[in-house]
Formats: sequence, C-alpha cells, structure tokens
Amino acid sequence: MSRTKVEQHPAAGATLVVLVGLSIAFLLFMAFMNVVKNGNILSEANLLYAALVFYAGAGTLYLGFGVTGTESYIKFASLATWAGLVANTGAVAHRWYEAGHPPFASLYEMLLSFVWTLAALTLVAEKRYGVKVIGTVTMPVAIVGVVLMQLLRSEVRPLVPALQSTWLHVHVTLAMLAYAACALSFALAMMFLIQDKMKTETFLAATGVFTVGIYAGILSRFERWGGLNVVAWDADNKTELFISRGVRLLVTIPDLGWLMLLVFSAVAAPLVLYILSQVKKNENFLSIANRAVFISILLQALALVFFLLRTRDGQYASLDAEGLYPTSLAASPFILSGLVAGIFANLLYLLLLWRRQDLERLLPDTEALDRITYKTICIAFPLLTLMIAAGAYWANRAWGSYWNWDPKETWAAITWLVYAGYLHMRITRGWRGRRAAYFAILGFAVVMFTFFGVTYLLPGLHAYA
Repeated sequence: MSRTKVEQHPAAGATLVVLVGLSIAFLLFMAFMNVVKNGNILSEANLLYAALVFYAGAGTLYLGFGVTGTESYIKFASLATWAGLVANTGAVAHRWYEAGHPPFASLYEMLLSFVWTLAALTLVAEKRYGVKVIGTVTMPVAIVGVVLMQLLRSEVRPLVPALQSTWLHVHVTLAMLAYAACALSFALAMMFLIQDKMKTETFLAATGVFTVGIYAGILSRFERWGGLNVVAWDADNKTELFISRGVRLLVTIPDLGWLMLLVFSAVAAPLVLYILSQVKKNENFLSIANRAVFISILLQALALVFFLLRTRDGQYASLDAEGLYPTSLAASPFILSGLVAGIFANLLYLLLLWRRQDLERLLPDTEALDRITYKTICIAFPLLTLMIAAGAYWANRAWGSYWNWDPKETWAAITWLVYAGYLHMRITRGWRGRRAAYFAILGFAVVMFTFFGVTYLLPGLHAYA
C-alpha cells in the first residue's frame, strides 16, 4: 500500500510542476514579445516582472508541497526561487548602476533590497536548517513586496542633501538585513506554533483579527453616503496631488465604500463565530466559521477586482476641491497590498485547516524551530543595534544631533526594545516555546509598522524613506 502511494506522488507532482513551468514560460514569453520591439529587454521593470513571475511560481509550488507533501515540489520551488533571486539581483544591479548609489534612498529601493534579502534567507533556511515549507510564508510576502514596488514611484531622483553620505549605505544595508531576518523569525515562530499543537481555532481568531484590521484601516476612508476616499494622482509628474504641504487631495469613488463595508462584515464573521464558540462552549460555531472563511475569501477577491477596476485611471470628484481628478493604483499602494495580504492570510489558514497533519509531519520538531527562531533573532538584533548606532552617527553629521525623536527613530527604538526583551527573557528567565514565539511575532508586527506605517502616517525627518 505504501509503495503505491510513493508511486503516485511523482505523477501528481509532475502535473503541478508542468503547469507552473508552462505558466512561467508563457508569462515570460508574452513579456518578451511585448518589449522586444524597443530592444530594452534587460530593463529594471522587466527584471522585476521576471522576479515576480518566478516568485509566484515558487509560492505556488511551496503551497503545493504544503498541501500534498510531494518532495519534488521543493526542488522546483527552490529552482524558481533561485531564478527569481537572479532576476531580483539584476534589478538591484541595474538600479545601482542607474542611480549611482546602492538602492536604499526611497521606499521603492528599500523594498527592492528587502525582497532580495528575504528570498536569499528563504533559501538559507531551507538548505541550512531544513525548514522546507518556509516559502509558504516568505514567498507571499515577497510577492506582495514586488507588487507594491510596481505601484511606487520608481524613477531615479537626485539624493536630498541628508542622503548624500556613505552612511546611507551602511545604515540602510543593516536595516534591510535586520528586517529580512525579522521576517524569517516571524515565519519560523508561526511554524513553531503549528508544531506546538496550538489549536487551529486560535489561528482562525488571529487571521480574523489581522483581516479585520486591514479592512478597518480601509474603512477609515469611508464616506457617509457609501463612497471610498482615495488619493488623487498627478499623471504628468507621476506623484500624488496635495492640497497643501503634507495634506493629500482625496477623491471619492462612489459605492466602493459600501462594498468594503460588506467585505468587512464577511471577514469579521469568522472572528465573531469564534468568540461565540468560546462563550457558548459550542464547537458547531467553529465549523460555520470555517465555511465563512471560504466565503470571505471570495468576497475579498471581488473587492480586489472592483478596487482595481474603479481606481485604475479613473476620474472622480473631491470634497476638498472642484472638478474631477484622476486616480491611479500608484496613489493607493497600501490599500492594494492590504487587500492582497488579507487574501493570502486567509488562504494560508485554509491550508492549515485542511492539511495540518501533513504540515506537522513536514516541519522540524518544536525544539529545532524554537532554536532556529532564536538564532535568527540573534542575527537580527545586532543588525538592529548597529543600524540605530549608524543612523544616530549619521544624524549627528547631517542635522547636528544624535537623536531627534523623529517618528522613524522612535519606532526603530521600540522595535529594538521588543527584540531586546525577547533576548533578555530567554537568557535570564529561560523563556522558550510559545512565549518566545509570541515575542517574535510581535517584533515583526512592529517592524512592519516602522517600515510602512510610519512612512505614510507619521511625517518626520525620514519622510523620503
């Protein structure tokens, strides 16, 4: 019987590998035919497109491995990740050559470096530590990062005076290495919780909180008659429109707010059902909640499609100025990335729900995962420390002060304190297991807010980053 199963795996594995391979080949061929006329095949945009295709193929195969346990998927997923990393490296090199400095001067360039580092560390974790399903978490993050890069301003701009320093290279290199290591520790901590027999319904609640948070943030742009406010776009200068310094011009897309409110209700339903199951001590609510997750994914996909159709190159009225103003996906990159992240998070939960036993069989044991998470944070923490020290020294040279309590500096310090707390409690109190994993997850959440949230929500001296 077992021999029959072994013989079935290669056939099933070959089918998905061939489908993914053909999809990659088709997408790359279509891109090649589109750019061959201008003769600029190895442009930065084309290299990033190739990286996105390969990362998406790798993510599909990693997920396929998580679902079926077919070993051949890992081999081809690794090859696709390597190919994506090569294309990503080409994009980094191209940017470095065109700009005349390492790609660290803007959010676009920092994402470019971050995704490269994350892909490289994924391969290290897989080969060195045998965490074969690490790509099921890291590749979606890489895909969202590359998609976000497509929407951010990517033109090479002259460096502002504060950035014209060798310390830029030192400071941001340390930041990207540290943040990628934090992302890896997050993925490892999540896998530890799976292997540590944390209840599946707890992951349901966490996924619900995460997705509700995304749509709550989107609905902060809700207009009372059902529209959704998005930032207006200046197509000529490829930048957002501003009413005054630091105040963006918002336009209202009719009825899109109602759709987002409907999806918010759908993504909140599993969380509400989970709470009811705990209060009423009735597991029937959980089975309903799991079906509700599937429905919420369909509605999230619908919201994503409508957002793409309505926001891309539309023209809408504004409450703050007369006339119609254009919109663009490039003006709302974080709404788009949030919609995509919500779908990925719910799909990963369904993967856990349907194939938990297979995932537990494929993962290293809890001691190994706990140890690898600790080692990863032991790499991340010195990098964070050196990053802050280099930034302080650079700030003193640029602005005459080592520390200005700028929002970016403050949240970098908070990030450092979270990981310092992790190491302190582990070394002095012997914290292991779930408490340590929670710290690693909290740390990465703070990292993401420091990296993205502060940049767009809290203006300061780091506004260009």
